[in-house]
Amino acid sequence: MVKVKALSRSAASTERQNSGDLRMQHRNLDPDHHPMARAREYTRAVTAAKIDRMFAKPLLGSLGTGHRDGVTATAVSRAALVPFVSGAADGEIRIWDLASRKCVAELAGGHSRAINGLVFDNGGQHFYSCSDDGLVRRWSILPSDTNDESSTTNNNSNSKGKTTPHGPMETWRIAGTFKSIDHNRSSDYFATASDSAVEVWSPERSAPVQTHQDLWGSDDTVGVVRYNPAERSLLAMCSADRGVGLFDTRLASPLRKTVLSMKSNCLEWNPMEPMNFVAGNEDYNAYGFDMRKLDKPLMIYKGHIGAVLTVSWSPTGREFVTGSYDRTVRIFPSRRGTSREMYHAKRMQRVFTVDYSADNRYIISGSDDTNLRLWKAQASAQIGQVTAREERAVRYRQALVKKYKHMPEVRKIHGARKTPRLVKKQTALAQVSKESARRKHDNRVKHSKPGSIVAKGAREKTVVKEID
Repeated sequence: MVKVKALSRSAASTERQNSGDLRMQHRNLDPDHHPMARAREYTRAVTAAKIDRMFAKPLLGSLGTGHRDGVTATAVSRAALVPFVSGAADGEIRIWDLASRKCVAELAGGHSRAINGLVFDNGGQHFYSCSDDGLVRRWSILPSDTNDESSTTNNNSNSKGKTTPHGPMETWRIAGTFKSIDHNRSSDYFATASDSAVEVWSPERSAPVQTHQDLWGSDDTVGVVRYNPAERSLLAMCSADRGVGLFDTRLASPLRKTVLSMKSNCLEWNPMEPMNFVAGNEDYNAYGFDMRKLDKPLMIYKGHIGAVLTVSWSPTGREFVTGSYDRTVRIFPSRRGTSREMYHAKRMQRVFTVDYSADNRYIISGSDDTNLRLWKAQASAQIGQVTAREERAVRYRQALVKKYKHMPEVRKIHGARKTPRLVKKQTALAQVSKESARRKHDNRVKHSKPGSIVAKGAREKTVVKEID
């Protein structure tokens, strides 16, 4: 008797789960049967790059009506997604709900002069503000019904600030002005930078726990101070003498300092690689440094045509965002010296503050035109819930663009950005100046004694000197 074998498949392998699903088809994946597979894949990559640019609409809107004056400081909570605080040049502080983009509270008269720094504490229920009026104040995110005995004033009996349901709960005063503030990641201490000193404060005391003046023999103004996210007693600072230095609060002594060619305006530590930090400079560039080796930067991030005023790392530590005097916001991958995105708006002025949201999906920028703008971190990302099929399709298109990004057509489409006229013009002038300097150097080498002129790279030229 002849044996007959029959092929059988389960119904699940051939039937659709829903009427809108595509019908499942079985194909032979042997490459010999598909000689044009690579050509089809490249065509899909070009189409994917076009789709990515077509749906790139990064600006979501603004937070409420903004401020009455230019936004000078902002802060996001490390413990929650929703709270966000901003401060303006007129001394007003506003508390925002990022989910609804509405203002929760207006703390008018919080300070009498421009606010230079805002930071949340570790619990996320309170935040600190510092200003040019020489005051540091502690506020509450949640309003209190009555002003109880916890709403006290330290060393500030003559304070003229108005009392609100949000505070101020405590106030600290110095004779000069505060330029920056940051909170320790593991304790209640916070550090401030003032005219000629760096102070470490405790909420329980009215005077600084530590005061450090004449750091490295210089009494210039310290403009930025930041705690390291891993080494909790390590402080990084930027001073007006073009220096970027490290300070250990346990030893109460400075560690190392490097002097750049121009002054640095901002500094932030990488949250995932805490040995690295980025400093935004007046020479239109941002510099990435390793704190173990400050003789030259790890990377130079170029693209801006104005001074870099603010910088903020993404929670993943893979990229950071910068705001500049040239009225643009740029997103830089940490391993690449050029930006992957440039955001700008017609009415946006000088960008003083930028922040990543805690979920790494949004960017909040504050500018001199009194507005707070909300951007998507990925310009073409879809907002809202997506199906599993849509998510697979997006990942497939991203993989195609990444695979063929070196090809001319994909590179041209994927890298195309609408650039403001001023930025395009100044970039062209900078390129002409760079080529002129290169020709001049080549001519000097050509007509000089061999070996008399030593070529130095851009990273070696950045650091003027290093002080231990």
